[in-house]
Amino acid sequence: MDLMHAVLFAALQGATELFPVSSLGHAVIVPALLHWGIDQSAPGFLPFLVMLHLGTATGLIAYFYVEWLVMARGLLGLGYAEENAAARGLLGKLVVATLPAVVIGGLFKKPIAHLFGSPLVACVFLIANAGLLLLGERLRSRHLRQGNISYLDALIIGLFQCLAFLPGISRSGAAIVGGLKRGVSHAGAAKFSFLMGTPVIVAAGVAEVPKLLHQHQLHALFGASVIAAITSGIVAYASTAFLMRYFKEHDDWALKPFALYCAIAGAGAFLLLLVGL
Repeated sequence: MDLMHAVLFAALQGATELFPVSSLGHAVIVPALLHWGIDQSAPGFLPFLVMLHLGTATGLIAYFYVEWLVMARGLLGLGYAEENAAARGLLGKLVVATLPAVVIGGLFKKPIAHLFGSPLVACVFLIANAGLLLLGERLRSRHLRQGNISYLDALIIGLFQCLAFLPGISRSGAAIVGGLKRGVSHAGAAKFSFLMGTPVIVAAGVAEVPKLLHQHQLHALFGASVIAAITSGIVAYASTAFLMRYFKEHDDWALKPFALYCAIAGAGAFLLLLVGL
């Protein structure tokens, strides 16, 4: 992989990880469609992907650093009693929301792993993602919750997030749909999704580090990986800033444009790949 493709792939990862359009689906479809010739089964690709995820997580942490500092202070008991309780409550809900992905991922990741490398399958699920986003808008509760997200809300959002184990289903999109079903606003659901996604993304990257050390592959793409990770982090930060403002300003129909994009992109890419263009 040359530097240009590495940077483009990083920008794609940094944006699609946060936008409700599936980073995994795009990571499979776009290189195949543009004939980048990226071998995702090559030993050097895993360390590169780990660097991208850590870069994306860094961008998320930078944007929400105040929230993470407050949670850290609350966990250590450094704030006022009420602040500490609220911070610990939010941290606990993030843990609850993450548990389904840990359990379901452990059970089903290997059985469905063969789907990840198929661009045509990713196209089909990208179209399915469009249906999920539209369904979320249609089934959303019209009675917005005035209080904080509850533990039950967090669990349901976490369960919805697990749909993203299918390549082409967006993690953030599925989580936001889960929040909408529980009466949470687009902005509130998106914020919780992004906070919830940060430890998931970090864990996914860190979990591969022992394998990288064992395979001794990191040096092969080290320079390109560092530049790509920085790119991914910058794009992730910018994407988060845009989306948080966008969801606040378009709460009545925020997911519909993304659903339209996924339907058109998924169907168009499917046809192009099918005819071999």
